[in-house]
Amino acid sequence: RYGLGPNGGIVTSLNLFATRFDQVMKFIEKRQNASKYVIIDTPGQIEVFTWSASGTIITEALASSFPSIVVYVMDTSRSTNPVTFMSNMLYACSILYKTKLPFIVVMNKTDIIDHSFALEWMQDFETFQDALNQETSYASNLTRSMSLVLDEFYSSLKVVGVSAVLGTGLDEFFIQLSKAVDEYEREYRPEYERLRKSLEEAQEKQKREQLEHLWKDMGSVCVQGSTLAGPDDVSAMGPSELILTRGTLNEEEEERESDTDDIDHEVTEESHEEPAFRNFMRDMQMKCQRKKQPE
Repeated sequence: RYGLGPNGGIVTSLNLFATRFDQVMKFIEKRQNASKYVIIDTPGQIEVFTWSASGTIITEALASSFPSIVVYVMDTSRSTNPVTFMSNMLYACSILYKTKLPFIVVMNKTDIIDHSFALEWMQDFETFQDALNQETSYASNLTRSMSLVLDEFYSSLKVVGVSAVLGTGLDEFFIQLSKAVDEYEREYRPEYERLRKSLEEAQEKQKREQLEHLWKDMGSVCVQGSTLAGPDDVSAMGPSELILTRGTLNEEEEERESDTDDIDHEVTEESHEEPAFRNFMRDMQMKCQRKKQPE
């Protein structure tokens, strides 16, 4: 309908959703005593939510008010190829460093294939290299190099294998979730509080500077004539009084000036309309005379 295309439609929807996200925050605040967990699903393209401004707004809004954990759900059955597995890990790493929040990787569909092979690849570099030896493409060479880079990332990563169908692994998931909440309270909340405080201080400083500029601009007006001004003289007022009483002083005089302006405006329009009308009538008469003259 709007010609946005699939990607443009997703981005536009997310932007519109972000403009009303304060309503979502209010809804969560009302239900926080009745609900222990709030799940916000962000399906679709990872890049849209992770790297867009709207996704950042939503993430930071949640993290500034509630203990927020990022859960990256991974399809285990489609990650048996080492190159695909590395692609998933790069996604996870980018999301972690973009959101800067406690992070859990959930390897789903363990009822189809156990996730033990992935854990072994993450814990044993040589085992992952042996799996890559079966690949001869350029991507395998790149993956081999990237595996060295992500070794430190694996060491601090929380990984849980679950089955959404059978419900297995959920107990371990909630244990890791509790640890992530403790991590948020210990490391992330103080940082968000510091950022919030610095933002409030910057806003307060900006307000003070604006008020100082206002007093500086209006102060000279107040000083002039202050010795001659009577109690009803506007020049004797300070900037704040001038702002508060603007539009309410000498209303009768203001109305008279406004009426005079309207009259002057109408006279000016009439003075312009008369010559224009006369010129128009003169041109029409000349055209009619030319038509009547014999050729």
